[in-house]
Amino acid sequence: MVAVSSQSGVKFDFDAVIVGAGFAGMSMLHRLRELGMRAQLYEAGSDVGGTWYWNRYPGARCDVVSMEYSYAFSDELQQEWEWEEKYATQPEILKYAQHCADRFDLRRDIKFDTRVDSASFDETMGCWEVETDKGERVNAQHLILALGTLSATNYPDIEGRDMFEGPTYHTGAWPHGGIDFKNRRVGIIGTGSSAIQAIPLIASEAQHLTVFQRTPNYVVPAHNEPLDPVQIRAIKDRYAEFRNEVRQYHFGIFNEATNKSALEVSDEERRACYEEAWRVGGLMFLGKFNDILVNPEANRTAAEFIREKIRAAVDDPQTAQLLSPDFAVGCKRLCVDTGYYETFNRSNVSLVDVSSSPIERIMKNGVVVNGATYAVDDLVFATGYDAITGPLTRMDIRGTQGQTIRKKWSNGPQAYLGLMVAGFPNMYLPTGPGSPSVLSNMHVSIEQHVGFIRDLLVHMRDSGTDVVEATPEAEAAWLNHVDDIANQTVYKSCNSWYRGANISGKPLRFTVYFGVPPYAAECDEVRANGYTGLAMNTIQTNWTEDVS
Repeated sequence: MVAVSSQSGVKFDFDAVIVGAGFAGMSMLHRLRELGMRAQLYEAGSDVGGTWYWNRYPGARCDVVSMEYSYAFSDELQQEWEWEEKYATQPEILKYAQHCADRFDLRRDIKFDTRVDSASFDETMGCWEVETDKGERVNAQHLILALGTLSATNYPDIEGRDMFEGPTYHTGAWPHGGIDFKNRRVGIIGTGSSAIQAIPLIASEAQHLTVFQRTPNYVVPAHNEPLDPVQIRAIKDRYAEFRNEVRQYHFGIFNEATNKSALEVSDEERRACYEEAWRVGGLMFLGKFNDILVNPEANRTAAEFIREKIRAAVDDPQTAQLLSPDFAVGCKRLCVDTGYYETFNRSNVSLVDVSSSPIERIMKNGVVVNGATYAVDDLVFATGYDAITGPLTRMDIRGTQGQTIRKKWSNGPQAYLGLMVAGFPNMYLPTGPGSPSVLSNMHVSIEQHVGFIRDLLVHMRDSGTDVVEATPEAEAAWLNHVDDIANQTVYKSCNSWYRGANISGKPLRFTVYFGVPPYAAECDEVRANGYTGLAMNTIQTNWTEDVS
């Protein structure tokens, strides 16, 4: 192995180790190569794609329009790739990720089927010592944890879960060969985004589907359709301008919305706007007015409109009532569907409310709720993830003085700009806690973060510094800043996975920065002012041993 050197002459195996071959990890690898840096990427799966490699459940597709949910750094890539549908399916997105890996020759620096077990910072040498489940040990000056925000699957702690004798599945780790549910009695626990996409398709195949719902969700229609070649050409003719425009929208998603309050228009105009948003479909229903997410009264008008749509779609009034949320729309993830509510009109679908009477236990051939046993042959856990922080806290990551990230975040995550953690030098978290991440078009956030990291590494190289980390003061101030913004929204008005409420014992903290443009402006200001909030140092050592 050929060693690489830091500014002070210290030699490492690599300039950087990247963990995760999703879109963030692949983008980071490509950018580091452009800088002439030597990087090694480790991926637990057998191929690139990240969440789109693992999430293969029926109906899995993106909820951001495909021509926006893609890389913007290469105009040649933008022009050559042809998306098929308005909302791309999981197979199409995976195919796109594979194409990108091949086009930019990324695979030669990726080790697949390899999980990083531990990473610890060597304060003397100013590098990260990384160990994999294959027993490989390497060191690198920089550690980039591109683990994704929704990759640590969550299984509920239900008595008897391991006693079930039939097949069990998790939507976040679906068998790659698919599943045949024909003539099977299927139970699905959870009604979040993945369940809402999967339920209509499983119901169309299964003998019977029993849905165990703790909390109903607001769902807006996708109205997915094949992309119009004329529309594709219109965007490609001005893709660079289009991308710049998209970055100025609050969620990094194009939105044809009125810049008005939902409360300043007449009832008739407000309803017409909601109807138009419903006809178009998609997540930007929340952006139809400028105060749905910040004004509870405005939010109630949107929430009631969706509840009306639920009552109109579901034949049985009692089922419709169970499917109707009573919290602010948007404080939990808004979901996008095709035929979700109508599925509950099928004779082979049952909805079981487990909010007031939780699941008591799982038996070898069924699920017990309120004394009643629901017989199932297959059990699907659509129970989501230990989101945003879980992928990090489940690893053994140790910073200065041996402190673990798990201990550091025992009272909730702290990360300056959502990107760097005090006490963990030269460690970077694309789309980490305290950045827009899951409240944005992830591609927009990924490329913005990758660009920031790239520029920081160039600054370190040009200034002759070896080590950078967030200061505790900047980290604390950023945490308060993120919280102050959240307090002005509806996001803290209910318990959600945005706040870690789905994980027993996890501290409740809203961990997302609300707003793509203001966040990018904050990062730009930090960069322009010489990376305020970051402490940089040079390693003082005469160690020059070649590690090759």
